[in-house]
Amino acid sequence: MKRENRYILLLIGFFGLFYIAEKTLFSKIYHLIENVIQTYPLSFFLTYLFVGLPVLMFVFFSNKRKLLSPLGLRRNILKGVLISFIFSIPMFVGYGIMAGFSINISAKTFWFGCVFAAFFEELYYRGIFFGQLFKNTRLGFFPSLIVSALVFASLHLYQSNDLVTMIGIFITTFMGAGLFAWLYSEWDFNLWVPVSLHFFMNLSWEMFSVADNALGGINAGLIRGLTIMLAIVGTIIYKKKRGIPLTVNKFTLWMKSKPEI
Repeated sequence: MKRENRYILLLIGFFGLFYIAEKTLFSKIYHLIENVIQTYPLSFFLTYLFVGLPVLMFVFFSNKRKLLSPLGLRRNILKGVLISFIFSIPMFVGYGIMAGFSINISAKTFWFGCVFAAFFEELYYRGIFFGQLFKNTRLGFFPSLIVSALVFASLHLYQSNDLVTMIGIFITTFMGAGLFAWLYSEWDFNLWVPVSLHFFMNLSWEMFSVADNALGGINAGLIRGLTIMLAIVGTIIYKKKRGIPLTVNKFTLWMKSKPEI
């Protein structure tokens, strides 16, 4: 078996262990830690790290005992936050107008639905699952994206029991996974860009109580589309003005001649 094929299978296997642990053990571990710490944000944070240990250790040992750099967590966090906030302005303004700028968000929704949802979903699904495949193998953008995006999108199907709505949620979150993966790639694998944009998009959605699920209505979708367009166009303009070639191009869509970095 070629070394690259072994790497891909090991990554998928360890990510599978994380996925199973998250689905079957997360609640039990969380309550055990919460009984000791009694601070739910910290308990939730530690639980997510604990269930992710298999895949985090894989990244650590397969990247010469480095963890933060291979994931893009040592990149410029302020740049990532600023860029993402600019991209998310249409959602804050649009949803604010829709809700009459009446803000309604609880502390738990802020931590669970905004902070941790953004950080850990981007860490595990973009930084690890997609990112390690795209950067460390010859797999192109689409093959690296498809598997991780399918899993990511399936996680949001619990938000509805209606088939049509479920399909809409799946498509919406699948496309969101593609957007975050593309931004991660184009901003020099700075994980703080997709983490921050994910956070701001979720925050605007929750602040103004846009909808009960990730789909929303037509108006909500159109406003979200403006942020997506701004993120894509803004990124392309930024790179072109600085003479930086796009990371995702015809040579990296399907298969690459060598790993990305």
